[in-house]
Amino acid sequence: MSEHVLIERRGAVQVIRLNRPEKKNAITRAMYAAMAEALKRGDEDADVRCHVILGQKGAFSAGNDLADFLAVATGGEGGQEVYDFLLALAGAAKPLVSGVDGVAVGIGTTIHMHCDLTFATPATVFSTPFVDLGLVPEAGSSLLAPAIMGQQRAFALLALGEGLPAADACAAGLIHRVVGAEALEEAVFAAAEALVAKPPEALKIARDLLRGPRDDVIARIREEAEHFRARLKSDEARAAFMAFMSRKAS
Repeated sequence: MSEHVLIERRGAVQVIRLNRPEKKNAITRAMYAAMAEALKRGDEDADVRCHVILGQKGAFSAGNDLADFLAVATGGEGGQEVYDFLLALAGAAKPLVSGVDGVAVGIGTTIHMHCDLTFATPATVFSTPFVDLGLVPEAGSSLLAPAIMGQQRAFALLALGEGLPAADACAAGLIHRVVGAEALEEAVFAAAEALVAKPPEALKIARDLLRGPRDDVIARIREEAEHFRARLKSDEARAAFMAFMSRKAS
């Protein structure tokens, strides 16, 4: 498990909290592995009835750790941890509730497309600069986003890279509700507890009907991943990563 992912239990609720605030919760391969393992174990544990995913104040996640990406872009191998997490996320058997404050970049946005309820603060902006980094959408977002918010809004988010403030994200159907920063976790846990109190078999059937078959989503995750791995080693991505790292160092 990673020290940058905190796993705890609150009754029947499993809490997965990103805990790398000094890097705005940029997600490393070890963090992906820890989250995948937590989701799998929670799904296998009959005492867990709901998953909650949280970040830190001011930063849900700045996206993938670019040092990991740069290692792959310059000839290294890796990425299975990311893929394992995405499959665990897409196939999660228990309800998923998330809370977002502030930065939500890349996977910090697309993860919520798999959540059943997402709450965000007014300071939150969702963004996916995949194309700017020479990459492509991931996490099944190229399939899920158009279904959630329509083709043009999805294109603006995933291809144009236009940020989506919390209020607009709510209006577009990406998130459930906008709440004050001081009320974020209270709202998240209230929703989780309300789900835990439901008859579990009826809730599972209702959720499965609403989400639909997962085969298409998993197939799209696989297709995106193939493009993503190839793009990571492209000249465009390598140049974008090196430019980004140079700006950070200056």
